[in-house]
Amino acid sequence: MRMRQSLNQFETAFEQQKVLEQRRRQQLRHRAANRSRQRRVSRSQQQGKVRFSVLAVCLTVTVVAVTVAMFEALTFFMS
Repeated sequence: MRMRQSLNQFETAFEQQKVLEQRRRQQLRHRAANRSRQRRVSRSQQQGKVRFSVLAVCLTVTVVAVTVAMFEALTFFMS
């Protein structure tokens, strides 16, 4: 009788440990997915900042080039 009770206690403890391990693995997967999502969002924001900076520089260079070309053409036609 004691042997069966001991065996039942062992099986119950084993089942409880199994459930705890499953929860732990699920939490770890969830945390890893959250970290991955956060890295992806961060990378996307960083790329957006770089793209915006490149766009701003290109627009500025275009404005300067067009202004210089217009004044050069104006001085050419006026002389």
